[in-house]
Amino acid sequence: MAQTTANAVADYIIKFYHDHGELITNLHLQKLVYYAQAWYLALYDKPLFDEEFQAWISGPVQPELHDRFKSYKWNPISEHPEKVELPKHVEEHMLEVLEVYGRHNSFYLERMTQDEDPWRKARRGIPIGEPSTEVISKRSMQKYYKNLLEDEEEESDFAPKVGSSSPETVKV
Repeated sequence: MAQTTANAVADYIIKFYHDHGELITNLHLQKLVYYAQAWYLALYDKPLFDEEFQAWISGPVQPELHDRFKSYKWNPISEHPEKVELPKHVEEHMLEVLEVYGRHNSFYLERMTQDEDPWRKARRGIPIGEPSTEVISKRSMQKYYKNLLEDEEEESDFAPKVGSSSPETVKV
């Protein structure tokens, strides 16, 4: 069973950026939500949320989030939630994901996701620049990022220390 929703994860990230005086675009948000899901699958063998990602030209995109924020186009998202409630261990996970990936801009994250197997496999056979709604399977995400954890050379890039399974809820 999923711990939360893609919208709640997006709201958490938007609020985090707003609280730190920073702006975030839909593209940047999409990549951070993707990495939150990917690493949660690798660490906990279950999804953070149920919604699927599709292998769009610009990398992984969660369609419902895209629709929610598409009016901003390339501009920063101006809405910001007042509070977001996530289970404590999910908030800890989110903080680690933001620490590792939040320092990179949207275009860097876009290239990273396009160089990784889950997106590439979902787009196999689709010409470069061709739109796609192929789903990036949670299984391929889990397998790929779990393998990164097991690879000692890659482990230093994201060394998660999230271990709490506490059901407490944290308000941001």
